[in-house]
Amino acid sequence: MVVNLALPDLAATKRLGAAVSCRLAVGDVVALHGELGAGKTELARAIIRAASGEEALTVPSPTFTLAETYDTPRGPIWHFDLYRLDAPEQVWELGFEEALAGGISLIEWPERIGSLLPAKRLDVTLRIIEGERRDAVLTADATWAERLALLAREVAHG
Repeated sequence: MVVNLALPDLAATKRLGAAVSCRLAVGDVVALHGELGAGKTELARAIIRAASGEEALTVPSPTFTLAETYDTPRGPIWHFDLYRLDAPEQVWELGFEEALAGGISLIEWPERIGSLLPAKRLDVTLRIIEGERRDAVLTADATWAERLALLAREVAHG
């Protein structure tokens, strides 16, 4: 299933993050695609803040730490930024196996781990249009079909 969404501003990105967040369960993987500055980290922050119920939660970019974890009512969320990985296998050193087994994984730069990326996942591709305007393309397997349809309606009707 594929859903295309317009994100005219940061508030729309936050709404998308909240909509994704309330549909997450332990074992879910969300792969965040897009060029530098496309809004992957902002979307991850919105997902994490909504899952935690704390709008002011400090959510640093894991650019240098490569992984950050958050305990939330939805389950532990692992936020990975894989941009600086030298080899796909290095992801195992970051707790990736633990994240897949007992957490929710948000992965920026998922293409850096190639075939290690689970097939069962939600892919979100962000594209810069102009200024804060973005397009989001959400692609998912059958396990996400119902959740994705509900999410698209919710975000579209703001």
